[in-house]
Amino acid sequence: MIRRSIILGTISGTVLGSFMWVIERIINVKVYTLLMNVDFIPFFEGKSLSPVIEWFFHLLIAWLIAYIYFLLPSSLSRRQQIVTAFLISIAAAFSYFPLTLLAKKDTPAIDDFTAITLWFLGHLIYGLVLFTCGNRNYTTKN
Repeated sequence: MIRRSIILGTISGTVLGSFMWVIERIINVKVYTLLMNVDFIPFFEGKSLSPVIEWFFHLLIAWLIAYIYFLLPSSLSRRQQIVTAFLISIAAAFSYFPLTLLAKKDTPAIDDFTAITLWFLGHLIYGLVLFTCGNRNYTTKN
């Protein structure tokens, strides 16, 4: 299960990270910066981390979420799987608010409607990828 979680987390985390990176480059809303930010963790405060290290921390979270997704009973119906992936992605999307408040870097404002919308959209895409790629773990039930 760990191997599958790493694969699923890498795929879904890469899709989310790529989406946020493209958005930040195109319209200059710092959602990718927020996604990669760990400057609020005391050990990393004031340190400049390489993008590879920031990406690794992002993937650690994606692996953990994929692992949790795989812990779900295989008897879930397809509808229940979709709802679960959606709820997981929405829960992850709500991280916008504490991450924004904790960030020391220049990140979007807590009330930046555009950033919030893009953040939630990215996490919904993440949930869709989680369901689509992680669905092979489940039996098909209607």
